[in-house]
Amino acid sequence: MASNQKFKRPYTLGIEGGGTRTTAMLVDAANREIQCATFGPGNIRLLNDEALAKLMCDIGENNPIPDSIGVGLAGIRNNQDRRRVKTAVAKTWNTTPCHITHDLEIALGTTKGVAVLVLSGTGSCCFGRTPDGRTAKMGGWGHILGDKGSGYEIGLRALKAVVFYFDRDDTWSRLGERLLMVTGGNEPDDLIEWVASADKGTVAALAPEVFTASKLRDRIARDILKGAASLLARDATNCAKKLCQKKEPIEFVLTGGVLRNQPAFAKAVGEEIKAHWSKAAVRVQKRAGVWGAIEVAPNPKDRLRSETVATRQKTKNPNLSITEQRNPRSKNLDKLSLAKAVNLMLSEESRAGKAVRAESKKITKLTSWVAKTLKSGGRLFYVGAGTSGRLGVLDASECPPTFRVRPEQIQGIIAGGPRALTNAIEGAEDNADAGARAVHFRGVNKKDIVIGIAASGRTPFVWGALDSANNCGAKSALICFNPSVKRRRGTPSMILAPAIGPEVLTGSTRLKAGTATKLILNCITTLAMVKLGKVAGNLMVDLDPKNEKLRERAIRIVTTLTNVNPEQSKKALEQANWVIKDALAKLSQ
Repeated sequence: MASNQKFKRPYTLGIEGGGTRTTAMLVDAANREIQCATFGPGNIRLLNDEALAKLMCDIGENNPIPDSIGVGLAGIRNNQDRRRVKTAVAKTWNTTPCHITHDLEIALGTTKGVAVLVLSGTGSCCFGRTPDGRTAKMGGWGHILGDKGSGYEIGLRALKAVVFYFDRDDTWSRLGERLLMVTGGNEPDDLIEWVASADKGTVAALAPEVFTASKLRDRIARDILKGAASLLARDATNCAKKLCQKKEPIEFVLTGGVLRNQPAFAKAVGEEIKAHWSKAAVRVQKRAGVWGAIEVAPNPKDRLRSETVATRQKTKNPNLSITEQRNPRSKNLDKLSLAKAVNLMLSEESRAGKAVRAESKKITKLTSWVAKTLKSGGRLFYVGAGTSGRLGVLDASECPPTFRVRPEQIQGIIAGGPRALTNAIEGAEDNADAGARAVHFRGVNKKDIVIGIAASGRTPFVWGALDSANNCGAKSALICFNPSVKRRRGTPSMILAPAIGPEVLTGSTRLKAGTATKLILNCITTLAMVKLGKVAGNLMVDLDPKNEKLRERAIRIVTTLTNVNPEQSKKALEQANWVIKDALAKLSQ
């Protein structure tokens, strides 16, 4: 680092991370470079939380404390990803204002008109933006699902091509010779073991050998690069189509290690783009993407204002949901004997039942909606986060074996996805956009019904899902335990809010709220199935007996309803492939 005397604060730190390396640059108030260094990979899909925090720590050890930070990392796709990065940044610079985005936005930089970034490095992606802020994207799915035209794909295609032609022609190509040289193999068979342990960056490192072989007129290498250029150009123009009409002018900005370091390849991609988009202007991004990270960093002057707002918020009455308030009956919980504590908890649980019973008319109406929806071919979706989401998934998962419904008829959606069933996914419930996307990508339509479950009545993920459901024309409802919940955008057709009161353990909604939720969901699906004819008396006549215990139950049900002996019941069930209704129909003939 040069002497600090010639540099003026405030200092801005820009961090750009990709699949191979991370670049960190510190500049002064006049945008003069103070220091620039490279570190390990910065794609958050390749880093766990510990590795991400260590990356930021390593950068911090090599730089003075900045006054503002801009971060653009590959792999950032949503607010949950941004929160992950923010947490890692805060461990090194806990008071420095920071803007976090993806590497594509910082690479595109400031452009006046419609522009599309075409990135090909270790991975690949296309990202477009209009002056009014609309964006579009093609790719960015990672090396298993995407990365067309990237260094990784070029390297992988080269490996596949050389072994294909070796199998076909019994001749080892010049490109194959180069690949053996860089991988350290002695013969083609050695590539099997090498590729099994090679990561994304290691495979991408083979790409320069493909470019070298192409310059030496290797036909295989040339075909690979021609295909890569075509795929990148198609993705670029498809991205552009999402933003404007084909006759409109648009700037295509080529960036990433592959396109910046291989001028002939960049020229080929540009020519392909112009062949598909007549008014295309194509240029290679000469400056390093880290400058884009510096551009998006917050103005250090905003720091004082943000700290003032934060101080005011701390002193402001938070107007807590009743599920977050203290229960006056359990304030001395830690001082009670175990016997008294048990009685207190059971007493509070009974309050949950009474509160749910008081809402029986609404539960009846909601159950009727669900029965009509399922009867007409629609689907039921439960949406929740944490305990609420787990209970919704539990109820949905028990319906196929209990009532022989198809799994798609009753579905559970939980913030954070399947991993959230067994692990706490921090911040997942705060992402309203993720809730909306979950509903959208499940194909919810006007035939369906979406029931949000949120103990506090405030969970953004749930409200985002309800808003999306309403926009699709689906029926919707919210189950919560905050009678004072405020209606807002995305308000459902019904709000069911039993007044169960505060929890014994303040804020622990897995307790009374969990009990009350289970009671309500039990009523909804059980009685909807009764209305659909899947129950006779109090017997499950559409049970799906896939294990010995359930098959014994099926035999008892058939025996009870037909008065035949168990052997006859079993025989009838076996002939009916263990479909109870079919067995009953056969025995009643």
